[in-house]
Amino acid sequence: MTDATFFKGFIFILLVSASSCASVPRGTYGHDIPVAPDYSDPANWAALPDRLDSADAVPIRQWEDVQANAAVDVFFIHPTTYTGKSGQNEWNASLEDAKLNASTDKYPIRYQASIFNGAGKVYAPRYRQAHLNCFFTKKSSDASKALDLAYEDVRAAFQYYLDHYNQGRPFIIATHSQGTFHGKRLIHDFIDGTPIQKQLVVAYLPGLTVPANYFEHIPPCNSPDQTDCFCSWRTFKEGYIPKKLHFPDTNIVVTNPVTWDAALPTCEKETQLGGVLKDFEKVYPKLVCTSIHDDLLWVKKPKFPGSFLLTTRNYHIADYNFFYADVRHNAQVRVKAYLGKD
Repeated sequence: MTDATFFKGFIFILLVSASSCASVPRGTYGHDIPVAPDYSDPANWAALPDRLDSADAVPIRQWEDVQANAAVDVFFIHPTTYTGKSGQNEWNASLEDAKLNASTDKYPIRYQASIFNGAGKVYAPRYRQAHLNCFFTKKSSDASKALDLAYEDVRAAFQYYLDHYNQGRPFIIATHSQGTFHGKRLIHDFIDGTPIQKQLVVAYLPGLTVPANYFEHIPPCNSPDQTDCFCSWRTFKEGYIPKKLHFPDTNIVVTNPVTWDAALPTCEKETQLGGVLKDFEKVYPKLVCTSIHDDLLWVKKPKFPGSFLLTTRNYHIADYNFFYADVRHNAQVRVKAYLGKD
């Protein structure tokens, strides 16, 4: 299915699925490396809590953006938006690409990072993200170098955040897709078993696999109000087993982002708080029912205006947005638990 057809149905984030036709980066890695970002420059952040940006959006009037007075921070690492459109044929994105930055702000920051403005102050760095095809190309050495460069930026941004913004406050790590690829590494390098682990409220790491034992000191979350733990899931249509993405004999963590309870792997859609689809200013309650199958999160195909166009069985692009209200509420629950509130 083409991404053009997909976005006629609904828009969640500008992340093209594996079946799309992204261009392949030209040449070998290293012939045109973009300039490294300076994170003291606010322009190199897609979201900061003290300015107006897409992370401030709320889909319904009754919900509140609490960033001004929040006691907790959220460090959000956005997914791939560098997907092979016109001019996107280098291994890493340039932060000087205004069109790409606008797409990042319009889609993952608005449709994903905004989930967390009900729980904390949102910090989302721009970074020299690796090209989408780094996850599919046979040029593994070049792809690895491009992903390493992207991680260098994420690491630098987090260090800048710790040095200049955090001031010892609790924080949430939230990521998706390529963001999760870097987020896992960031938690491993900076947080797992270090003194700042005590500041970790929770990590949301959907879109890629995370083994239960990936971190030495940070376990999977098993209950809705557990803290100092991580959640992860990958969303597919009920009954679909993706051959290249299915790892049934591994200890991959699958959190049900409706129940948030390891003892409740299945729920009916009547218990689901809701998702945000193409119309950002509308929440669809009772959108999906969920179940865990091996390492996969299965959902029944949702019904919404234009849903007949949704023919893909890989719902990767909707890992957050099917569960927008559920993740938003859960982040609030865990923050209250961390802060010791009733």
